[in-house]
Parts: sequence; C-alpha cells; structure tokens
Amino acid sequence: MAEQTQRNRRRVLTGEVISRTGDKSLKVIYDYKIPHALYKKEIKRKTVLHVHDEKNECNVGDKVQIMETRPISKSKRFRMIKIISKAPLVG
Repeated sequence: MAEQTQRNRRRVLTGEVISRTGDKSLKVIYDYKIPHALYKKEIKRKTVLHVHDEKNECNVGDKVQIMETRPISKSKRFRMIKIISKAPLVG
C-alpha cells in the first residue's frame, strides 16, 4: 500500500510587483524588519523575488500574495496565489 506523506507548510508572503520580466514572470519586492544585533532597533530590509504568474494577470504596482514552491526555472522559486489589490491607473 502506498503511504501518503504530509507536505510541509510553505511560506506565504505578501509583496509588490516591481517589474514584469518576460512571459509569465514577475519580480516582487518583499519588505520586512529585523532587530539590529547589538542595538535592537528595527532595521528595514527588502528582498526581490522572482515569481511565476501562470495567467499573466499582474501589472507593476499590484500587491500580490505569493507562495514558495519547487524550482520552476533557474531563478523562480515562488508562484503567485492571488492579487490583493490592483495598482491605480495612471493618466
């Protein structure tokens, strides 16, 4: 009999789309804060993540929710789950 294994919980993050880098690909910036090692003041940090967007529905400025996944390409390790808010139209 085949035993079913439990998958680990995958990281779910919220970020902002800063670039559309080709077909079905995005760059999302993820902001977070960490305490300084000595002084304990919170320091702002940011990470740029490469994200897979299967339906090509995101635009620059959108707030999105992303999930960690298996490697999709050389740099893409996250996929988009949903769009939280669309960017305001300029013009």
